[in-house]
Amino acid sequence: MAQTISRRRLLHGAAALGALAGTGALTGCALGGDSDDDDGGNRGAADAPLEVVIFNGGFGEEYAKAHEALYRERHPGAQIKHSATQQIAETLQPRFVAGTPPDVLDNSGGNQIDFNALVSQGALADLGELLAAPSLDDPKVAVRDTLLPGIVDAGSYDGRFLALNYAYSAFGTWYSEKLFADRGWQYPTTWDGMIALCRQIKAAGIAPWTYPGVHARYMSWPILASAAKLGGVEVLKAIDNLEPGAWRHDAVRTAVDAYRQLAVDGYVQAGAEGMDHIQAQTEWCRGHAALIFCGSWLENEQKAVTPPDFRMTVAPTPSLTTGDKLPYAAFRGAGSESFVVPAKAKNLRGGLEYLRVMLSREGAAGFTRTAGSLSCVAGASAGLDLAPGLTSVTRMMTAPGAQTFTWLYPSYYRKLERTFVNAATADLFARRIDAAGWVDRCQKAADDIAKDPSIKKYKRA
Repeated sequence: MAQTISRRRLLHGAAALGALAGTGALTGCALGGDSDDDDGGNRGAADAPLEVVIFNGGFGEEYAKAHEALYRERHPGAQIKHSATQQIAETLQPRFVAGTPPDVLDNSGGNQIDFNALVSQGALADLGELLAAPSLDDPKVAVRDTLLPGIVDAGSYDGRFLALNYAYSAFGTWYSEKLFADRGWQYPTTWDGMIALCRQIKAAGIAPWTYPGVHARYMSWPILASAAKLGGVEVLKAIDNLEPGAWRHDAVRTAVDAYRQLAVDGYVQAGAEGMDHIQAQTEWCRGHAALIFCGSWLENEQKAVTPPDFRMTVAPTPSLTTGDKLPYAAFRGAGSESFVVPAKAKNLRGGLEYLRVMLSREGAAGFTRTAGSLSCVAGASAGLDLAPGLTSVTRMMTAPGAQTFTWLYPSYYRKLERTFVNAATADLFARRIDAAGWVDRCQKAADDIAKDPSIKKYKRA
């Protein structure tokens, strides 16, 4: 929820930040907290030293260096300490405990710090004032109004905006447009069509599908996307809210049955069970498998091994039935790469201003050029020369009938997805359990979390 900013605090913010150069005629901003004492949100200033820690994953760290350069242009006196790591929890969790966290943290990746723990411990600053502040491109437009739909909801816990999911990821089934054109294959819009295509691909001596068995939760994504399209978004909300029997919904069971058929009928690449995401994606890029499910960070993550004429392309999950509640063109679209400002950041105000710089059109366009991904800033990719995969993402976003949905339970209850759903999905695709076993295991894990008084619960509206 955007917060009201008093004239006193607006002037206080303007004085602290000084004259701002660059895009937009911004005369001041209020990126403080609820009090002016040392424990409140007005600690630090935009020209004070700033520490930024980045998750060095699929998007790399070069985009962050570009953002830091933009920040220095606006605030020449600021000294920025930059670091990047894949070991977020191992490196940063001790600093949260010690009360010495960085000013900005990209809390992402497989080793991110559990958001449930950070939220329940009050370790994150409320970013509500960032949403209410004037955007750098147009001081008459609040930052909130520059963001894509769903970004604020996905980063909110108990009504407080605590995490900025900066990258916008579209999830879908990926294939090589060149391979499909050379073979005369068409991506299907129905599940029956998918099975027919898999037969063609297998007959050609290519594995129809591959997946990262070590991170099998990747294949829970098309299952839940298909369930949402079949049964409606309420299916996902019930899962997010830990409702009894949510995982046993008929739409979920039908989707699990469909995707399990890929493994049962031999349409999954041999050896995928033991692959991590990079290995599976590389096998796909080498043409050893035709289809893989992933988010739109895939193109940038695989750019070093993708053939120049590959023409990476994404498409929605096929409709399971003619009676699906959402159209074929519907797909999961969600923010990722979660940026936070710790509540005990030494330069909290500088951290908030850094996020505001990231959310400028120049900052967002730089992210798209450097990281090969859309950002959460609406329209920031307009006019850019996009790579084939990202071009296909924009086509999917603007196709007739396109609409987006997502689920939030992984950020509410990290262990539910990363441990229990991941293990159940690994067993499903290894044919050790059937659809009934999968939904039962996921439901039991959700029920155990619901009954555990030590775990903070969240309600999705």
